[in-house]
Amino acid sequence: MITPDQIIQTVRQYLLQTHLPGEDPANLTPTTELLSSGVLDSLATLELVSFIEQQYGIALEAHEVDATNLGTLTAIATLVQAKLGARV
Repeated sequence: MITPDQIIQTVRQYLLQTHLPGEDPANLTPTTELLSSGVLDSLATLELVSFIEQQYGIALEAHEVDATNLGTLTAIATLVQAKLGARV
């Protein structure tokens, strides 16, 4: 089973490479507010959803794509774990 820490690290690396090139990795913590801080705009959020779905083989429903579930790396890890758990 994939751990929350593994999910956080994978998504963090994706965000740093794709949306925050040159950013100090220390600035992107598991509790950094991704939406309200401007790390993710609407297009970047859609790209992140696509990445998560492809990376973990899950489908996110429209009601799951919100600040509660995608607001921080920790929230993303919780969502992915729940979706993976529902699959088995």
